Amino acid sequence: MTEQRLERLEMQLAFQDDLLDALNRTVAAQQLELSRLQSQIKTLHLRMQQMERPEVPVIETPPPHY
Repeated sequence: MTEQRLERLEMQLAFQDDLLDALNRTVAAQQLELSRLQSQIKTLHLRMQQMERPEVPVIETPPPHY
C-alpha cells in the first residue's frame, strides 16, 4: 500500500468516525424528544378522556323565556 493511499484511508476513517459520533448524538436527542412527546400525548389523552365523561353530571337549565 502506498503512503498516499494509506493517508487517504486514515482521513476517510477519521471522517466516518466524526460522522458516526454526530449521528449518535442526533439519535440520542431525537430519542429524548420522542420520549417527551409521548409523555405529552399520554397527558393529553387523559385530559380528553376526562372531558368526554365528566365526573359531575351536567344539568342544563332551560333558557329564561320558558
